Amino acid sequence: MGAIASLGGGGGNRGDKGLRLGLAETLRLAWLDDDIRARLQFVLLIFGIYALGVHVPVPIVGVDPNEMTNLLAQNDFFTLLNTMGGGAFKRLSIFALGLGPYITASIILQVLTLANPAWKKEMQEGGEYARRQQNRRTRLLTLVLCVFQGWGLLQLLAGGIPTIAMMNPGLKLTVVLFWTAGAMFLLWLGEQISERGIGNGVSLMIFAGIVISIPNLLTTIGGGIQGGTVQLWQAGLIFLLFLAITWSIVLFTVAQRRIPIQHMRRNYGTKSLGGQTSYLPVSVNMAGVIPVIFAIALIYMPSQFAAAFPQTSPVHQTLMNVGRFFSPDFTNWRGYVGALVYCGLIFLFTYMWNAMMYNVEDIANNLKRAGSYIPGIRPGKQTKDFLDGVISRVTFVGALFLSVVALTPYLFPLIANIPGLALIGGTSLLIMVSVALETMRQIEANLLTKQYE
Repeated sequence: MGAIASLGGGGGNRGDKGLRLGLAETLRLAWLDDDIRARLQFVLLIFGIYALGVHVPVPIVGVDPNEMTNLLAQNDFFTLLNTMGGGAFKRLSIFALGLGPYITASIILQVLTLANPAWKKEMQEGGEYARRQQNRRTRLLTLVLCVFQGWGLLQLLAGGIPTIAMMNPGLKLTVVLFWTAGAMFLLWLGEQISERGIGNGVSLMIFAGIVISIPNLLTTIGGGIQGGTVQLWQAGLIFLLFLAITWSIVLFTVAQRRIPIQHMRRNYGTKSLGGQTSYLPVSVNMAGVIPVIFAIALIYMPSQFAAAFPQTSPVHQTLMNVGRFFSPDFTNWRGYVGALVYCGLIFLFTYMWNAMMYNVEDIANNLKRAGSYIPGIRPGKQTKDFLDGVISRVTFVGALFLSVVALTPYLFPLIANIPGLALIGGTSLLIMVSVALETMRQIEANLLTKQYE
């Protein structure tokens, strides 16, 4: 569940999300501290194990690398899966599934917990026992999803790779077993980072997978410049867009709408307590990358279902035609419809997620019971309506930002047709920046605690 919290923008009761110290200063002070330096070194060690595992293949003999390259070029879902896993999917590595099943399981259980009053009460009042129970449910669901997703990916690959299509069921089950073991091992590595390192382990493993893919992308761009397929001005424009997207993601990730809260002054004998003014922070991008992940899962669903049917069947052709209207693409008119559908889904899931995270009625009741109020707003229903209006407007800005960022990968082919260029825009960059900021905040918090002691 911690991975989802890190990928999201944080709760509404959170304090400042920016960094008090500069990035270089934070890293310098962290490296001077023996305990934090040991934790950082452990994180780097786990990253090294991950990088080695990406190159360990499963027992599939005779697959032409060019066939995998062609499949990635034809399927945006495969490209995204390969990018998030550091290129493990393209190599058919034991880490090919990555942490996708765990993320999906965490999202499903978090939504079910918010929707189920009994589970929600258990998580609020159960303490450590409730968290262990939830983690156990998440692992079991992850295990089930690994098997289903591994088998589904093999069926999809069989449509474009004859070697996989001719594999017998026993060998396919063996491959699924290797993939499942690899995904659970990655989850264990992430848990080790959370316990012995610093930051959220699972989120850092996702971050590492994306970072591992960057050198390959730079090599591709450099080869394109030398071969003449990519002009120097195109590479320069891509670099400027990368900086602009990164800057905007950082800006919207730390941005908040602060609602002032006035606390009532209370007299206890000769002492007077309270009366201070605080604020209720409403994050602009509280949902983080979660709405984009949900939207991606839906827009690629018709194409994935189509792979389960023969290519010559009417059902396959119908689903593929429907999928063209779901997939964003600015090179044809169907792609523009897909972009609208994509943005609509992002708006829908952003509002749904924020509605689950911000219960304005509970916030208004808690303020009323505590004797606190928003200046100029009456407690009770008027406070609820005011909060509802503010959160709705902030959510619209956050959903609009997510939509623009999510569509940037589909704009890059208009500049230069480079395989894997989607890495520097959209979901991948949003995850990288969010996890990096969250980790730096934890490092800074450790430093400030040691300074206070």
